[in-house]
Amino acid sequence: MGNAALLARASGHDVAGADEGVYPPMSAVLAEAGVAVREGYDPEQLALLKPDIVVVGNAMTRGNPEVEWLLDTKAFPFTSLPAILHDQILRHRRNIVITGTHGKTTTTALAAFLLRENGRDPGFLIGGVPQDPPTGSHLGAAADPFVIEGDEYDSAFFDKRSKFIHYSPHVAVVNNIEFDHADIFRDLADVQRAFIHFSRIIPRNGCAVLNGDDANLRALGPMPWTRVIRVGTDEGNDTRIVDFGETAAGSSFGLLWRGVPWAKVEWALSGMFNARNAAMAATAAGLALGSLPPARISLEALARFRGVKRRQEVLVETPGITVVEDFGHHPTALAETLRSFRARFPGSVLTAVFEPRSNTARVRTLQSGFARALAHADEVYLGAVSRAAALRDEERFDAEAVAGNLEAQGVRSWHFSSNAALHDALVSDTLPVRGSPRVVIFFTNGSFDGIIGRFAAAAKG
Repeated sequence: MGNAALLARASGHDVAGADEGVYPPMSAVLAEAGVAVREGYDPEQLALLKPDIVVVGNAMTRGNPEVEWLLDTKAFPFTSLPAILHDQILRHRRNIVITGTHGKTTTTALAAFLLRENGRDPGFLIGGVPQDPPTGSHLGAAADPFVIEGDEYDSAFFDKRSKFIHYSPHVAVVNNIEFDHADIFRDLADVQRAFIHFSRIIPRNGCAVLNGDDANLRALGPMPWTRVIRVGTDEGNDTRIVDFGETAAGSSFGLLWRGVPWAKVEWALSGMFNARNAAMAATAAGLALGSLPPARISLEALARFRGVKRRQEVLVETPGITVVEDFGHHPTALAETLRSFRARFPGSVLTAVFEPRSNTARVRTLQSGFARALAHADEVYLGAVSRAAALRDEERFDAEAVAGNLEAQGVRSWHFSSNAALHDALVSDTLPVRGSPRVVIFFTNGSFDGIIGRFAAAAKG
């Protein structure tokens, strides 16, 4: 919503908004751009604005005071974010839509970055705050592609279709498919069904770029109505990732296009998952420019790519302690990051700090998966379950049980009823630094009640 507000402002519109608990880095970006954000919801304040249209985010539900006032009075027209993006921007553009359970934000940033570095002026809308490109939204040139992060989550309380159904793909990227968003999907097959619907709107002169190593994508079928390009590590993929290696400085890998060498990449990002993100982005960018093979697009700039804030972002780096913030909130994402950091920081103690905050993480649906993922750490601190009072005891994420499971596997673990208590214990246990170097990784898709910044400040001091 924040980057979409910036995009609307860049299009010449006056933009204001309301939210609860706005936190950095997006709050700072909006303030710098002059987008006023009210804290909390007040129909009287909305009425005073006299907007031409109200864009309702998918976090809004019935019972929200502004939603109820809009429905009662019919004072102003309203729409969803995906719908207004389609109507105002996407229906006129050749779009690269980046989808998948994991890696959407980084892959979107990578595709936009590579297009810019290859002399084009793409539009883009990224669901985070990237370091490269230097902004999360840009209109770009009408003749160049528009890159957008395509979420499978629903569009609004009044439109339960996945957001990406609105996004008019020309090149559709599917990074991976796993069960997530337990509040709106029943099971993996339900998630796959949403991606099948998305695949059916790829035009015949467009292209689908698929993770060829992910068995869950087989549910999409052959897609005879469009061209299909596959990316992965296995033989048989059109774009193939080879010779992956990882050190404390980052990682390296090679890319082949149908068996022919394309590029050798050495960059600061870690993990095979990020190498795959880069391969997907590069392939999509090349195809969107009409390049066959897509290997005609240069990848030299990847050596300078700095990533996205809150995606394995290093906040503190000293000989004794490294503090990292990560947006991870799904078991697979946590496991891949921890495995990568085990290779990147050999000999260090890995301390995972996890907030069960997302609508899937705060319930028990994937609890065993979180326990398996967190077992890749040496020690684990489990924060308070977000909005715990709204959940029944039997459905709420059981931090005590997860900690017990981890202890049984030899992973030192603690659980806390408040994030403030977690912070105090973490500071007491890990600062001042002694013994082996330590890597503290915070996993959350929210603010973690501000404890990440407080701990980082303490670690620096």
